Amino acid sequence: MNFLRGIQYNLRGLLLGLKTPKLLALGIARFLILLITSVICIWMVLAHHNDLLNLLWQKPQSAWILWLWHVVAWLLAFFMVGISTIFSYLFAQLLFSVLIMDLMSRITEKIINGTVQDASENSILKLFLFLMKQEIPRTIIPMVCLFVLMVIGWLTPLAPIVSAIASCTAVIFLSWDHTDLTPARRMVPFRDRFSSLLETLPFHLGFGIWFLIPVLNILFLSFAPVGATLFSLKIDLNKMSPKA
Repeated sequence: MNFLRGIQYNLRGLLLGLKTPKLLALGIARFLILLITSVICIWMVLAHHNDLLNLLWQKPQSAWILWLWHVVAWLLAFFMVGISTIFSYLFAQLLFSVLIMDLMSRITEKIINGTVQDASENSILKLFLFLMKQEIPRTIIPMVCLFVLMVIGWLTPLAPIVSAIASCTAVIFLSWDHTDLTPARRMVPFRDRFSSLLETLPFHLGFGIWFLIPVLNILFLSFAPVGATLFSLKIDLNKMSPKA
């Protein structure tokens, strides 16, 4: 059920973003940033596609299994496009999109609640520095986890299984990057927010499943702060647990 709720919330956020002028303008800005960085990243990854494929499976000489090698090649290309989009998102997120995401979250909260709640006793500069500091672990932790999984895949014969686990891990952290916006803005301690993520893994997996679909993932990533904020507003941010 939580998995399906995650899928629904991301779709609801996209629809709300498309019909709200301010959110649409910010979403388009994120879309262009993600598109440019994704194209660059995809080009670099696909340029080494054959090298990676040969590392996983040398081209067979037998015509009987050559067709299977070609199928694997296409599947690998599809997978690499999806993963490269995720990595380009992380890069663009760290450098360009923090303020855009926060602004989209604030606009969404104002639409739903009529006001925006944050740590108002802090200055804008202090809040900005806090948000930037929060972005570092939200970006570094996923990249470290994905790197460890990639190494395991290279060093063991479990590459297909590890690839699936890596994909699920990536989309969960990407989802958390968005659902964490509202509690981070209210300066909820990082430990509590991370505990909340661990308690809602199925939801975050469902929310991020859209991010694995090439081309569509750029669109959903662009408006993901909207759906994530809709979800966060249903959570008791003091206890970091769902409301009754």
